[in-house]
Amino acid sequence: MTLQELETIVAARSAASPDESWTAKLLAKGPEKCAEKFGEEAIEAIIEAVRGDRAKLASETADVLFHLLVMLKSRDVAVSDVMAILADRQGQSGLQEKAARGS
Repeated sequence: MTLQELETIVAARSAASPDESWTAKLLAKGPEKCAEKFGEEAIEAIIEAVRGDRAKLASETADVLFHLLVMLKSRDVAVSDVMAILADRQGQSGLQEKAARGS
């Protein structure tokens, strides 16, 4: 499965009733709640990365990717927008890119 395919699934689920879809229910709570849920899932992935449990890390990372796309959907940011930024960064090292951002 690609991120674009997962984005399509999130979009389809967002159109469902919040009574029938976890994704729709989460989106109905607003972008702030979507961001909070993404953060919770990211922390769970970090914990599994530190523990070194590969299977649990893979599972938590799946949750992170899903909730990242829900958060992006909540602010109408397409995966293609994110991928375009990544493509633009390909011509420079990460150190150069970070220096250009001033952070």
